[in-house]
Amino acid sequence: MAHQVTLIPGDGIGPEITEAVVRVMDAAGVDIEWDRQEAGIPAIQEYGKSVPDSLLESIRRNKVALKGPVTTIVGKGFRSANVTLRQKLDLYVNLRPVKSIGGVPSRYDKVDLVIVRENTEDLYSGIENIVTPGVAQAIKVVTERASHLIAKWAFEYAREHGRKKITLVHKANIMKMSDGLFLRTFEEVAKDYPDIEAEDKIVDALCMHLVMDPSQYDMLLLGNLFGDIVSDLAAGLVGGLGVVPGANIGTEYAVFEAVHGTAPDIAGKDLANPTALLFSALLMLRHLGEHEAAQKIWKSMVVNLAMGHHLTHDLGGKCSTTEYTDELIKEIRSRN
Repeated sequence: MAHQVTLIPGDGIGPEITEAVVRVMDAAGVDIEWDRQEAGIPAIQEYGKSVPDSLLESIRRNKVALKGPVTTIVGKGFRSANVTLRQKLDLYVNLRPVKSIGGVPSRYDKVDLVIVRENTEDLYSGIENIVTPGVAQAIKVVTERASHLIAKWAFEYAREHGRKKITLVHKANIMKMSDGLFLRTFEEVAKDYPDIEAEDKIVDALCMHLVMDPSQYDMLLLGNLFGDIVSDLAAGLVGGLGVVPGANIGTEYAVFEAVHGTAPDIAGKDLANPTALLFSALLMLRHLGEHEAAQKIWKSMVVNLAMGHHLTHDLGGKCSTTEYTDELIKEIRSRN
């Protein structure tokens, strides 16, 4: 039976890299029926809002979506499509595995981190107002329910994937009520998992230690804002956002996405690197139970990247998006 998956090409380089992923999935023999939907700028132009009802209905029907990058205008304009999807679908987990890959230029060669970020509240709740002219206020929301959900999910993930330690990252020394609640809830949940080491770190110290020696950490658990910042920082340890996957997971639905930007300066030039979205699609395949296909694509990608002959420009190579994808497909078919 074919998997029904919502496909959101996005904008900028999004349509190019999503097409590359569709080709790779087909070459690996994965039977997927793609339900193409729009979000962000294309959706604004067609429907008048960044997340149209038809997109939400598609994801609710299919349960799984793969999303290319979507523009979020800075300081003005429409609300982030990413934030809207996470809140409307209660995608309370943001999962970002960060792993060193041979052939990808980076500062470290043995990074193996899993970053779990609470995805629905904190300062990204979107509650802002003008107190008086010249004074703006943003409200940080932390609830016991969301803190418990994300902590329990992280510990269950650690058990299932053989992870030994979770580090809760916070600023409870200053934000004693909000981050204090997040920390206390984590400590309570940790009591049910004596087999997993639990510790906590203040976010600024964590960032310093992370860039000095990332091998000292296994899993990081963070709130929404700190999780957004630290997960990008960690991506920089292994070569950047172009080589790390992302997933937004809830009880009923899951949206897998490239976490980098839309790169409008190279859009339509066949120069974009589809690696991040491909790795995100592998997370999606495992979520769908397609472990054999995911492993075959993973091995093919690792071989291609390690050889270093067919890299895109951002990785120091000369391949176009199409050439990179063609070579990857050749490697996949050699394993069939």
